[in-house]
Amino acid sequence: MIICRTPFRVSFFGGGTDYPGWYRKHGGQVLSTAIDKYCYITLRYLPPFFEHRIRAVYSKIEQCQTIDEIKHPAIRETLRFMNFDRSVEIHHDGDLPARSGMGSSSSFTVGLLHALYALKGQMPSKEQLARESIQIEQDLIKETVGSQDQCAAAYGGFNHIIFHKDGEIEVRPLTLSASRMGELNDHLMLFYTGIMRTASDVAQTYVENLGAKARLLQQMHAMVDDGIKVVQSNRCICGFGELLHSAWQAKRELSPNISNGVVDELYERARENGAIGGKLIGAGGGGFLMLFVPPSAKSRVREALSELLHVPFQSNRHGSQIIFYEPQSEDFRLAERDRKKRDIQGFRELGSIKDKA
Repeated sequence: MIICRTPFRVSFFGGGTDYPGWYRKHGGQVLSTAIDKYCYITLRYLPPFFEHRIRAVYSKIEQCQTIDEIKHPAIRETLRFMNFDRSVEIHHDGDLPARSGMGSSSSFTVGLLHALYALKGQMPSKEQLARESIQIEQDLIKETVGSQDQCAAAYGGFNHIIFHKDGEIEVRPLTLSASRMGELNDHLMLFYTGIMRTASDVAQTYVENLGAKARLLQQMHAMVDDGIKVVQSNRCICGFGELLHSAWQAKRELSPNISNGVVDELYERARENGAIGGKLIGAGGGGFLMLFVPPSAKSRVREALSELLHVPFQSNRHGSQIIFYEPQSEDFRLAERDRKKRDIQGFRELGSIKDKA
């Protein structure tokens, strides 16, 4: 039995520059942090007493004989990527809902990949987890996703992630004092809008012609450096919130699907009650609204957005972790091997009967 815990993330600046279609030509960078909200993957070899060979439990339950039958794309393609040929049971639980902009799909892929390696008795590096998860999502599933979420989930921490033109990805942990990190955390609030959307669908509306949005993306690229300068200085932390506001205004110009009237009204209401800046987390369209709010104004903002669920959170320095590991009995492996032999023999006998007929 394996239990893997993989963090979700909050991205501050640079979103959009992490898409290969952009950074392979221009380079890209983001500033993001893993948070103390997680995706949990529980994994075990399936005992040989069931008719199905693969059982996947998430918002749905799938019971299949082969990998090809699996409908969940990340489960299907990750098992295929790992050349997984044994019976397996997969359970998913998350602290936050899917399609909410917190990088949940990438956290799922990173966590499942990590758990499958652990089940095989292997220990992948953080770099390997990030790189292979990007490959699974972008090349195998063919999702319109960037490359930052997989890095945040695999590495954890508060990071400056740089995407080079040659495809290399560099993850630089930010060195901040505990008091400065605490000050930043104290100014952040997270609210769930209840609006669910698929990030790749929103992203599709602006990544197909990124070249036409070069000015905006270059502006968002530069804001990463500005944000780092603020948090690593002794300047008032409120400059970070003002920069978030500018970044949100720029991002809204990428596509009309990034925001909507409901979100705009919520954001303006928060600003009227003391919020300095903020943004929708992820590709946009819905999900979680993050706000930068001085501690003295938090109660006013919470009251002004009382119809939304407030979700307290903190930055988290840990990436994907195996938090429970208990190897399965060798007896089960031998029993499964015997079942495979019986299945093969049964197919041969069936073929022989058909030939005689």
